[in-house]
Amino acid sequence: MIKQTIAFLGAGSMAEAMISGMVESGNIPAEQIIVTNRSNQERLNHIQYKYGVRTVLKDELNFAEVDQFILAMKPKDIDAVLEDLKNKLNPDQVLVSVLAGISTSYIEDRLNDRQEVVRVMPNTSSMLRESATAVCPGQFADMENVEVTKALLRSIGEVFVIEEEKMDVFTGIAGSGPAYFYYLMEHIEETGRSEGMDPETLREIGAQTLLGAAKMMLERDESPAELRENVTSPNGTTAAGLDALAASGGGQAISEAVRGAASRSKELSAELEGLLVGSR
Repeated sequence: MIKQTIAFLGAGSMAEAMISGMVESGNIPAEQIIVTNRSNQERLNHIQYKYGVRTVLKDELNFAEVDQFILAMKPKDIDAVLEDLKNKLNPDQVLVSVLAGISTSYIEDRLNDRQEVVRVMPNTSSMLRESATAVCPGQFADMENVEVTKALLRSIGEVFVIEEEKMDVFTGIAGSGPAYFYYLMEHIEETGRSEGMDPETLREIGAQTLLGAAKMMLERDESPAELRENVTSPNGTTAAGLDALAASGGGQAISEAVRGAASRSKELSAELEGLLVGSR
């Protein structure tokens, strides 16, 4: 059981997905989670009613009772938030950033000396406790506190510690990844409907197929290529489907999707940090 008090600074969709998973896990009592935003009391009321967490407007937050602050506001607001936090934090309080495009060094440079910062990248499957979440400790992060952060994030899925320079490609794979599978399902359902299948049944068939394949990769020792070969008989139906997929550029399209998302993540980081620096 996690004993620390966590405060979400921001109450958007990603924050809610994380709160949902954390509360559902039972690893941290709901009363130890505080959610705040600048002025949207209606949004806070919704989250409090739905998840049983505590909610306050930003100016009412008791900073002294918080062990970890989760930065979940819009990235463009980060400078104003850090300026406000600078004189309210003590060195052993941890800032956990879920902000795309904002490096740990950017945050550290705008706070007091040696402030602990951890950058994380969950995805929306947090809501079902099935996120693939990256963790990048900042240069001053105490490893004991990083372990607490990892334990907190394990309540919403699996956690992977990576180098910060790999965050863009992680975003392309896991941050954006759910959308690729949803896109695949869109086309599976569209094709099935065109062949006269019931839409509700199609949803269950397609989703169960993806779930089963994912479990095979997690629970078996074979590589994805070996698993693919195991279900591909020469001149069989699967071979015909794979041939059609290859002829349509399916494999290349998947690689380009990951690279495209990673490239855009890198561009956004540069654009956002340049914009924030220029506005100071």
